[in-house]
Amino acid sequence: MIDYDALLNTASTMGLRMLESGAEAYRVEDSLQRLCRAYGADSCEIFAIPSLLIVSLCDPEGHSHTRVRRLYRRGTDLWQVDQLNGLCRAVCQGTPPFPEVDGSLARLAEAKGYPPALQLAGFAFIAAFFTLLFGGTAADALCSLAAGAVIFFAKYPMDRHRANSFFVNGACSFLAALTAIAGVRLGVGQNLDKIIIGAFMGLVPGVAITNFMRDVLEGDLFAGITKLTESLLTATALALGAGIALSLLGGAA
Repeated sequence: MIDYDALLNTASTMGLRMLESGAEAYRVEDSLQRLCRAYGADSCEIFAIPSLLIVSLCDPEGHSHTRVRRLYRRGTDLWQVDQLNGLCRAVCQGTPPFPEVDGSLARLAEAKGYPPALQLAGFAFIAAFFTLLFGGTAADALCSLAAGAVIFFAKYPMDRHRANSFFVNGACSFLAALTAIAGVRLGVGQNLDKIIIGAFMGLVPGVAITNFMRDVLEGDLFAGITKLTESLLTATALALGAGIALSLLGGAA
């Protein structure tokens, strides 16, 4: 006998965690379909978009059981996506008791993932290497490395306090542009545009854009359009932040 309430709670929590970590809609729907069927629920429907998750099961008597979960916070944490994906596979193979699965989900939610030092190195060196890729000099890359580090130190505490993503991206781009302008005015860097573009590559919503294309090709038009809108808002925030900094300080003049 299937405990539909427990199954719904476990499946919806897993799907919610995946969506919050930036997983694609088709991945969430497919994973939860497999999870529900592994526990014997043959009649199940999953609907996932970046801001909403609906899990619906139908018991043998024809009664519908549904959970609706609203997402208020999203990000990109591929480590969490990988861990949740692996957990879902293990659960589908072993079908452990629901309290055990819920405990694993709780432990993953508390896991820290990549340490701050590694994230700092990622933001800094991504910025520096992209500046070199776009034709900047070694001195430009040094300025971009500093701008990437500034982005991390601004973004990390705001993300921990769950600040609005539009504000976070705008503030980070503003501070990164200020750092780039300071580097050029001090005579360290030469190409302001390449420094700023390189620094912004750590904030560009590449995963969201990729997921948008994947969802559209899969036929999940609503999820794809939502991801596209999110990407455009992020790009707008980056442009506004940099534009305000350049307007206030007059670029590298």
